[in-house]
Amino acid sequence: MEDTTSQPVERMSFLDRFLPVWIMLAMAAGLALGRAVPGLSGALERLEVGGLSLPIALGLLVMMYPPLAKVRYDKTREIATDKRLMTVSIILNWIVGPAFMFALAWIFLPNEPELRTGLIIVGLARCIAMVLVWSDLACADREATAVLVAINSVFQVLMFGVLGWFYLQVLPSWLGLETTSVEFSFWAIVSSVLVFLGIPLLAGLLSRIIGERTKGRDWYENTFLPRISPLALIGLLYTIVLLFSLQGDQILSRPWTVATVALPLLCYFVGMFAVALVVAKLSGMDYAQSASVAFTAAGNNFELAIAVAIGTFGATSAQALAGTIGPLVEIPVLVGLVYVMRALGPKLFPSDPTLPNQRSLT
Repeated sequence: MEDTTSQPVERMSFLDRFLPVWIMLAMAAGLALGRAVPGLSGALERLEVGGLSLPIALGLLVMMYPPLAKVRYDKTREIATDKRLMTVSIILNWIVGPAFMFALAWIFLPNEPELRTGLIIVGLARCIAMVLVWSDLACADREATAVLVAINSVFQVLMFGVLGWFYLQVLPSWLGLETTSVEFSFWAIVSSVLVFLGIPLLAGLLSRIIGERTKGRDWYENTFLPRISPLALIGLLYTIVLLFSLQGDQILSRPWTVATVALPLLCYFVGMFAVALVVAKLSGMDYAQSASVAFTAAGNNFELAIAVAIGTFGATSAQALAGTIGPLVEIPVLVGLVYVMRALGPKLFPSDPTLPNQRSLT
């Protein structure tokens, strides 16, 4: 992934331009690997600590490091004081998103309480990881995305349990619907934030500080960042292969269940992206900030959703299955939305100086 820090006009690299091809190949490789090595799934599941998969965590950390290393942290304070950006993002992520997923879960899965619960949990887990990659590919405001991800992380710790209680017990009771009694692990939530945001954020910040102090900003952004950028794609593809190898049996043996959960997820990702983009545009944001808001609102923290579902209901539960289907749908859909964002940019934001160069997509 190319550096997008210093230039508002840029092109997608060869690797990024054909990302859908690499992702489809990674999905196929994962399914084939899971099929060819029957004991692989069990072996990977044993490499867990506190419900967190170490092999998947490794891929996510490698994937997230380049985008966070590209952030100009000296600009984040200014962005954090942007009340419009903060207000719009918080409302979309913590009011609209969970409510929308709750509605979709009940509309599409009225007679599947376990899958429905798993889907609602996915809606409560706001994105703090892969959104960095989608935003980077869409040439969003990198500093804004980093700040929004940090805000989501704080809210994740404070609000996940409260919102879970509200959407699984209180709101269904008010509406005369079936309720679900659960207790979420506070440690699962905190550890997810610390591992999947804290480690790569610290690595990115230290890289920027040390690199600029020893070699200067010009070397850091024009030499170092281009060298580490491919790590994001490598980490993403590695993670996809693992996810599909772990869930290959479920996908192939229960295609109807997968499709049943995938449909509301598809509606959710596309719907949240569209609503967030429209709201950001109407709020007067430029292309880059609108892209940050849209991808932050559309994405979800599948690592947390899966960890919570497994810790609460068990690894073989339908709730855990719903959580694992999340990234299988989210990854290809969000990649597609990267192209949608870049294609719609000139039409929605004409003459915007933050627009990426579209010539490489034609």
